[in-house]
Amino acid sequence: MGTLPAVSDHPPGPKPRSRIIAVSSNKGGVGKTTLATNLAVYLRALREDLPVLLIGLDDQRTLDRMFAISEPGPGDGNLKHGWAERDFNRVIQLGDYGVHFVPSPGDVSLLKARAENPRTLSGILDRTGWDGAVILDTKSDLEALTLNAFHAAERIIIPVADWASLEEAGKSLHILERSGLGADRARLVLTLVDRRTRLRGADSPLLGRLVQEIRRREWPCYDTYLSRSPRVEMLNSGTGRPLSILHHARGTVVHGQMRDLTREVLRDLDTAAVRAGEDRGEALGWPGQ
Repeated sequence: MGTLPAVSDHPPGPKPRSRIIAVSSNKGGVGKTTLATNLAVYLRALREDLPVLLIGLDDQRTLDRMFAISEPGPGDGNLKHGWAERDFNRVIQLGDYGVHFVPSPGDVSLLKARAENPRTLSGILDRTGWDGAVILDTKSDLEALTLNAFHAAERIIIPVADWASLEEAGKSLHILERSGLGADRARLVLTLVDRRTRLRGADSPLLGRLVQEIRRREWPCYDTYLSRSPRVEMLNSGTGRPLSILHHARGTVVHGQMRDLTREVLRDLDTAAVRAGEDRGEALGWPGQ
């Protein structure tokens, strides 16, 4: 993991090992934040020994509305303050569902100016030393904060809901290759799937065409997909508090799919950790293993 050039005074001794996941799409409306927030909730439910920290790199405040237990006080900080201090520990809050989160700032424009070095976030997370999983919910762009998330994350999950978002996923994979991070750091996941939807002029459903094209391009993709669900859309609608699929949409197809996808993500990262440990002659598992 990269470090900030200006920060070299880490305390001696081993640090906790964070496992960092970025959820990213250059196209809006693909269920990116729904995936990031519910992945955090399901990780906590499936691995109670695993602390989960959720960080939103935009100014939509969705994370705050979903997880905040109380209104922020005058001395409470947010992502902007943690970024300036090069350490998130002071601004981390415990939220609903047992998920920790960093409150979002009202505006990220100034934060982008402080993120020109794509390894800045990696250094901040290294200094924070979160002993568990970190999920980064990026803005729907490929600008400075998203590039910081790419450099920090071990796994980048890219939601694909239609042909346009598939093409945008290609841009992200190209950036990963061009930056030397490697496209194998990413995994696509099909979201908002309606098996009845067909491309214009095509005989086969959209789902089949997307799967066929992803395989043709040899892009890495999770096996589990997430269906479109009116009930889940209701959990996020209006100006009220977004609700979790796990607690408020039990019995739906998406509930089971979200559980299966979370298990797939866990197996994916656990396997990567074991391989990394073998390379260095040690076992690197998640907390509690």
